[in-house]
Amino acid sequence: MQDSNKRQKIMLVDDNKAYLTMGKNILGEHYDIYALPSAEKLFGFLKCVTPDLILLDIEMPGMNGYEAITILKEDRQYADIPVIFVTARTSESNEYEGLALGAIDYVTKPFAPALLLKRIENHLLLHRQKARLQDFNDNLLKLVKNKTHQIFDLQNALVSVMADLVEFRDDFTGQHISRTQKYLKALVEQLIDDDVYADELLEWDINDIMLSSQLHDVGKIAISDAILNKPGKLTPDEFDVMKTHTSKGVEAIEKMAHSADLAGFLEHAKCFAGTHHEKWDGSGYPLGLKGLDIPLEGRIMAIADVYDALISVRPYKKAFPPEEAAQVILDGARTHFDPMLASAFNKLGGDFAAIAEKYPNVA
Repeated sequence: MQDSNKRQKIMLVDDNKAYLTMGKNILGEHYDIYALPSAEKLFGFLKCVTPDLILLDIEMPGMNGYEAITILKEDRQYADIPVIFVTARTSESNEYEGLALGAIDYVTKPFAPALLLKRIENHLLLHRQKARLQDFNDNLLKLVKNKTHQIFDLQNALVSVMADLVEFRDDFTGQHISRTQKYLKALVEQLIDDDVYADELLEWDINDIMLSSQLHDVGKIAISDAILNKPGKLTPDEFDVMKTHTSKGVEAIEKMAHSADLAGFLEHAKCFAGTHHEKWDGSGYPLGLKGLDIPLEGRIMAIADVYDALISVRPYKKAFPPEEAAQVILDGARTHFDPMLASAFNKLGGDFAAIAEKYPNVA
């Protein structure tokens, strides 16, 4: 039984005064009893007092017990209060109807004091255990969410550091990674709006995509400074070395995959790193993939990467004006770029140029 200082509240609802008195006498020693002569009175008291359990008669004038429990269970404020029907009815169909409406038990009148007390005690104990389990589950869910956020924040920080290392080593790319992220997001949103490759795109976790895209040039870490920061155009042999940043990036990401449970996230990263220099007509590198054989990540990043290279200053060229860079993308449809993606890019108007202006190269 409950401690006397923590007495639980029971509402006994019955239009028969004799049964109200009997119930109060049986239960009053152990619980705070509210003896109520009608369902209407019940709902009036519920505005002020929330009971731990309701004993509800079925046959009452005005609103009967079935109608009352239906209202209780449809109201989120009262739906979890356990209800036991008390009635003189003894048929199996009546008992089934009461349980089907949400009652937890069914006791007949006249009351057997010991049996009534034990049933109430058991149901209140079960209800408390259910509430504790729910609290435990809620706290566990909260803990898991917090840990997930912490892991994501750590993952984000580590990837950002790796991306920063690439940019710090490359004197010419500035905020290339930040800009390509923004281009990528704008292009993906446009594709979804156009219902182009939407089935695949909607399966992507956009947070994973944005994060993993930062690693598309991670292989440049393996390229020597003499080539990476050469103040002039690369020789064919040097360019061949530079092209290995794609396969080197895939190798680095695969090593990460062996030491971390980030398989889905890293699969996107591998596609970005390994295929963003492939071309629609098969003339790209490192694998010479063609058309739809190029992963969608690589096809999208190809547009973002080339556009950003065109509008940026290099030792061997001036920056293209945004309009000229956009025209190069459009002219490259069906050769360098997926024509469907080039069409979506064209619909973005000056969005890419606005992104480039917002995230300029920094010295």
